[in-house]
Amino acid sequence: MRIVLLGPPGSGKGTQAIRLAKQLGIPQLSTGDMLRAAVSAGTSIGAKAKAIMERGELVPDELVVAIVAERISRPDAKYGFILDGFPRTIVQAAALDDILRAAGLRLDSVLELDVDEAALLGRILNRAKDATANGHARADDTEAALRVRLEEYGRQTKPLADYYREQGILKSVDGLQPIDKVASSLLEAIHTQGEGVRYAASSSP
Repeated sequence: MRIVLLGPPGSGKGTQAIRLAKQLGIPQLSTGDMLRAAVSAGTSIGAKAKAIMERGELVPDELVVAIVAERISRPDAKYGFILDGFPRTIVQAAALDDILRAAGLRLDSVLELDVDEAALLGRILNRAKDATANGHARADDTEAALRVRLEEYGRQTKPLADYYREQGILKSVDGLQPIDKVASSLLEAIHTQGEGVRYAASSSP
């Protein structure tokens, strides 16, 4: 099963994507993690992305699309994946459609974590404060950078809801519920789309 998980920064996408991946037996693919790995490794893509990420801005489409196209072609994604952090723009969504279509595939479900922005900003700032206290602060977890990320999300990523709603594959879930409730709501949303869920046991060759 091929799933896209949408939601603004701090909405819990990563946590929920990991839980879903374990339950569905498919890999969680986080573009944020892939980009940060490229930065840490000092790759050419990482060098280009580093300054952009630290300002809280979106990495250019061509860099992100190249990373995602390579990743979903790996053997562990043969039976499906959960994309966390991609696509972030309509252009990226169209590029993903093209990548999948070329492989004779398509998305099965797009899940949106719907959250109140004011509550969300407080959640992110608390997370950043805890990370700083534990010595794991990220350079892009300043309030100024976070506000830029939320503004960018509203301007460029939020329109994806309409894009996927028109395709009939979007389901929205209240992202401010307790973590376990969000997880169960996401699974319910997947089941109600009528596409079925391919678990690890049934997706083994």
